[in-house]
Amino acid sequence: MPTHKNKAAQPPPDSPAPLIHRYLFPVTIGLLLVAVAAIGWFLFSRSPVLPKPVPVSAPAAQPAKPQPVALAPAKMVDEQQCQGCHSEQTKDWQGSHHQLAMQPANAETMLGDFNNVTFKAENETSRFSRKDDGFWVNTPGIDGKNADFKVAYTFGIAPLQQYLIEVGGGRLQALGVAWDTEKHRWFHLYPGQGVNFKNPLHWSKPSQNANFMCVECHTTGYKRNFDAAKNTFDSQWNSLGVGCQACHGPASNHLEWTAKKTDLIHAGFAVDLKDKDATVEIETCARCHSRRAPLDDGYTVGKRLMDDYLPSPLTRELYALDGKIKDEVFEHGSFAQSKMFDKGVRCSNCHNPHSTELKAPGNGVCLQCHNSAGKTSVAGVDGKGLQAKNYDSIEHTRHTMGQPGSQCVDCHMPGKFYMGNDFRHDHSFSIPNPERAKKLGTPDACLTCHQGKAGDKVTEQFKLWSSSSQVPTAPRYDESLWLIRNGQPGAAQALYEQLQRSNLPAIQRATLLGELALYPSEQALKLATKDLGNSAPQVRESAVRAISALLPPPERAPLLKDPVKAVRIGAARDLLGAARNGLGSAQANSEAAIAEYESVQKSLLERAEANLNLAMLYQASGRSGEVEALLRNALKLDPDFYPALVTLVQWLEANGRGQEAQTLLAQSLQEHPDAALLQHTQGLSLVRAGKSAQAMPALRKAAQLEPQNGQYGYVLAVALHDSGKVDDACAELERLLKIQPANRNARLALIQYYLHNGQEPKAQVLLQDWKKMNTGDPALK
Repeated sequence: MPTHKNKAAQPPPDSPAPLIHRYLFPVTIGLLLVAVAAIGWFLFSRSPVLPKPVPVSAPAAQPAKPQPVALAPAKMVDEQQCQGCHSEQTKDWQGSHHQLAMQPANAETMLGDFNNVTFKAENETSRFSRKDDGFWVNTPGIDGKNADFKVAYTFGIAPLQQYLIEVGGGRLQALGVAWDTEKHRWFHLYPGQGVNFKNPLHWSKPSQNANFMCVECHTTGYKRNFDAAKNTFDSQWNSLGVGCQACHGPASNHLEWTAKKTDLIHAGFAVDLKDKDATVEIETCARCHSRRAPLDDGYTVGKRLMDDYLPSPLTRELYALDGKIKDEVFEHGSFAQSKMFDKGVRCSNCHNPHSTELKAPGNGVCLQCHNSAGKTSVAGVDGKGLQAKNYDSIEHTRHTMGQPGSQCVDCHMPGKFYMGNDFRHDHSFSIPNPERAKKLGTPDACLTCHQGKAGDKVTEQFKLWSSSSQVPTAPRYDESLWLIRNGQPGAAQALYEQLQRSNLPAIQRATLLGELALYPSEQALKLATKDLGNSAPQVRESAVRAISALLPPPERAPLLKDPVKAVRIGAARDLLGAARNGLGSAQANSEAAIAEYESVQKSLLERAEANLNLAMLYQASGRSGEVEALLRNALKLDPDFYPALVTLVQWLEANGRGQEAQTLLAQSLQEHPDAALLQHTQGLSLVRAGKSAQAMPALRKAAQLEPQNGQYGYVLAVALHDSGKVDDACAELERLLKIQPANRNARLALIQYYLHNGQEPKAQVLLQDWKKMNTGDPALK
């Protein structure tokens, strides 16, 4: 069972604020024709950048003042030792969502109704009761049978409270039924999604394991402590809740500084959260307030965010085209796109980090900078470009004061509900534009409130309001991305123009680099190569991946010594084949970077993804004797992780164990007939076995189950063509191009099929459209 040093019960809450959601590890699957890989290898970090001590000059007749020196690495201390000197901060923190983020389950902390109450949802029945001073849930477990489970900890206080169940082996699982603290009712977090014990989102599954997914952001000084040999956790923390040392770091050196008043950097702390560079504070908050994956067990205070975590770019699954929040992504990703971020605004300019409350009521937070004086009252924020204007007036808001729409957040920070009832504001601070939103299909504050004919009326009125202020500007990121992702004329040029902007936010640049694979050209290669030297690690890492298939290995070899681990291990993975054949002077750097990559995966061995990644690394590096055991362990940890199953099937086939592979795949398909990846794999396996006719039903079903998956549709079309069904193959590719106009493989294949089938006019239309999209595409030559 997880242990910690301080189990004291916490005081009751003062006021509601959003919880920290548990989905922090997005799993993305990259599928090739004959190989499947979970994209987990790109976990990376970056080197620490801390303020350096500045030598102090002294009169010539006096000795120079000694520079501050740092002590040995600090250690965690009892949080109560902070309260004596920092009473004001402690007062704010008491009862906050930070303090009460995680508590032991007892009569003082439990908010849900455990008075023998029954709740039914998703064809499962749960009963909540009390027994022997404990709180119990009778609910279906991993085998689908109802059993009694004791609640070990509470998670959050408002607007909902979740509960962690200990299921053995030190594992804590987050229950899928939560308590609504506002409506005082039980509710399911995934209503209508059929989440029963067979579903990966069920509370008993690895996706809901709190040791990995949740607890780090709800405790201070957390270590997962997973034992791969025993398949158990011995998770530990210094204290429950987000305490002082969760943000400021271990305080032992600070305590020594307070006692001796020695000349220590940052008064004995590893970082100064008030540093003039807002990055230090923002990245401290981003450890929990971002969609990210861990790179190790815990983090090291004083390092940069990407030394310990991988933040997600603005993928189409997570963000709308204009960068607004879509899936659960927290605040950092949207904030990193904003003008506020660019101007040096930091989290604590708006939020009290100890109480988690806003620093001023109503529009007061925004009026610190956006006011009638046109000047900012916030130190460290660049006020250049601020307009002198009465923003807190009906002339600006166009809404009656005190009514919905009169608050800055209503229009500039629209949000969404997550986890059923938890409303989160978007932090990109966008300006609403209903006309543009309609065109791009993006969320808009105006159209959220005004729908139907009322929305049309507001759209026309908005045109009148904004017409006088419109001035020619550079192409917008969101409008360019709409062209790029929809395969529209001028898409490649729009992509290249965006990447040439010097003021493009790093997270947007990293996102656009991920789109280059659809629009290859000499220009694309030049732009990606240039960004290998970008100052932002997220951009450099994306640039490495963008050019990995285009840039010869010797030209990427210097990246093996990049100061950021992500870039090093990314380059190492791409150079793995060349490294086996020798890279000359870069060989040692390659081996070191590969070792770093291996170390990252080993730190995450409780995850099926990490086991798959290691298996593929060992296969590529010639350590084939270790591959099968890792693949089987991945499936033991998570039987629903199909990429590991697919890779194991292919591994068995490649090693002359085809019958064993087919038996394994057939058994999995019997249990999961609607798993598109398994159907697709079955089809490919039959094709490789020379049974193309038998493969067709499986390939067709995969494409039907996931019609948006371009790979499934493309492979089905190729199989149809090879079996002589040219018209059917063309029809499938035509369907695919309607939903994925930028799909190069589908477009090229359809042109060839048209030409071979005597339909040259159709081929010419496709070809001309392709030229309009990307005239520099090498395939056109």
